[in-house]
Amino acid sequence: MKELEGTGLHLVPMTAADVDEVWALECSVFPYPWSRGNFVDAVASGYDCWTLRDVGGELAGYYLLMYALDEAHLLDVALAGKRQRQGLGRRLLDELAERARSQGMTSILLEVRPSNERALDVYRRHGYVHIGRRKGYYPAGAAGREDAIVMRLDL
Repeated sequence: MKELEGTGLHLVPMTAADVDEVWALECSVFPYPWSRGNFVDAVASGYDCWTLRDVGGELAGYYLLMYALDEAHLLDVALAGKRQRQGLGRRLLDELAERARSQGMTSILLEVRPSNERALDVYRRHGYVHIGRRKGYYPAGAAGREDAIVMRLDL
């Protein structure tokens, strides 16, 4: 467990017991959430998965990192709706970058929907740069598919 200094929140390693709660938060903040199985698989595969909790244990957010050679891939990151717009996203990005550095990573990659303008803004302000686009990467309901913007942060 690691305190997110000055927030009253703690980072705690995610376990299989957290999956239902994490998945519920995912479903509450994303129009096209990951499946429950994606979270089960990530935890079972030993990816670097963390929850963000208050002192009472309430889930405030989470992130999942996968490592390949010297590059981390930010698979998923989210904050509960009531925790957004308080600077916690930036703090969580700082923490996961520090975690990736501690594992010997030299960069972090992520994909984000072009329609997720808030996330794009947060990532850009945090130093992530647009390096590519994956055509038709995300499901988009009646619209069919949506591209992904690929971004990288050098550590």
